[in-house]
Amino acid sequence: MGSKTGDGFEKELPALHRWYLSRQYSSSPPNGDNSHWIVAEWSESLRLVDRATLKSLFVPGGVLLVAILALANSGWFTLPFPALTFLYYCALAGGMLLAWRFHSSRILLSLLVIFLSQQATSFVAGQPYVLTTVGAIAMLVPINFILIALMHERGFTVESVAPVVLLLFVESLTVAVFWGSSNARPSPLVHVGHLGDPLSLPRSAVLVLTSAILLLLVRFLLTRKPVESALLWSLCGVAIALRATESPRLSILYWTTAACTLAVSIVENSYLLAYHDELTTLPSRRSFNDALLRLREPYSIAVVDIDHFKRFNDTYGHDTGDQVLRLVAAKLAQVTGGGEAYRCGGEEFMILFPGKTTNSVLDHLEGLRANIESSEFRVRGNDRRQALRGPDRRNGRSRGRTRKGHAIRQLAEDKAVDGLHVTVSIGVATSGAKSVPDSVVKAADKALYRAKENGRNRVEAAETVRTGLRSKAAGIA
Repeated sequence: MGSKTGDGFEKELPALHRWYLSRQYSSSPPNGDNSHWIVAEWSESLRLVDRATLKSLFVPGGVLLVAILALANSGWFTLPFPALTFLYYCALAGGMLLAWRFHSSRILLSLLVIFLSQQATSFVAGQPYVLTTVGAIAMLVPINFILIALMHERGFTVESVAPVVLLLFVESLTVAVFWGSSNARPSPLVHVGHLGDPLSLPRSAVLVLTSAILLLLVRFLLTRKPVESALLWSLCGVAIALRATESPRLSILYWTTAACTLAVSIVENSYLLAYHDELTTLPSRRSFNDALLRLREPYSIAVVDIDHFKRFNDTYGHDTGDQVLRLVAAKLAQVTGGGEAYRCGGEEFMILFPGKTTNSVLDHLEGLRANIESSEFRVRGNDRRQALRGPDRRNGRSRGRTRKGHAIRQLAEDKAVDGLHVTVSIGVATSGAKSVPDSVVKAADKALYRAKENGRNRVEAAETVRTGLRSKAAGIA
């Protein structure tokens, strides 16, 4: 107990919300290997959209875009074009520097798409073929955003970055050649409105933009990552900027908004990496320490520890141990009674109950313990790696039939499912008149050790608050 958790600044943080956490376990082994792995079955269903989801969707990208739209349509928007251009390049350069510093190739590539698109639209603004060129850009940008959204974040490696850069180069060259040939032979059929009028994008471009926005929205709902939300709102800003191509001030304002949205997502993602545990997606020890500073009496702190966790690692491997941690964390995230769960290291978790006493949280902790105990986790062993190899595999048909029957029987054995039950022990303590958070944590920790000594799979209250309280146990060691 008390071991430190790692900083977890690697790639991107997994989904940070309960819905995705309870559904991220598929029926196939992670990373494509055949090692031990588990599948969780949950009896309850979680809502797809909740307050936390809406907040992470609209903040900050959606709020920023709505604020800029309101500003642009008010009389307060008085910044001159050179000042807006300076802000645009500051947002672009700042976002690229942050993306490089935090190894976010997807954000940098998205900013590169925005830069190339803005340059192309600035060249054709006021030209006879502006509508055709902008329509082509309006189809290419959402396609590029979808491809970038589907990329796996691997940092700045040649294998991951080079194909996208090559694609952007080909697209830029194609648009440039198309615009040059169109500009050389103007057609009287193309009508250009007055400078400043919003452009009416072709239906095909509107269809592609709408489809891409919906796909990005679905992807965000599946992953709950700040980058996915930023791509969504940045694409919305790009769509508005393309319509405002004939108005330089408005156009550069919306391009700046799109770039700022992507840059801010890096800061948001870094915050989540710093204050959330990467493995379980629960708030980390740093978040727990910050929460302790804001507590007001009375409050209760519960310490939760997975029973026989070392046995899981020794028996099924560390991959299975990690899956057990995720599954228990998903249950702890659903604790009732106003509690908030944190992962503080190893198999140890903390739950804070602001404004609650031990009497008022015992029933909620007992329900949590019973909920974890009643959840069945299915474990599958190694699959067909132990088949015979070498020249014996290429012998006659008769021996092939024998081995085929053996392989079928082995496959049936491999598919056999063993039920696995995980239990937790919980110790809880409540603040006193002059107690400090550290003393409450130590009291809860002592109660946890007592639960372990009394047979595990129990909820125990601290000695100082146990008068008149009955220790709750499941009766299962």
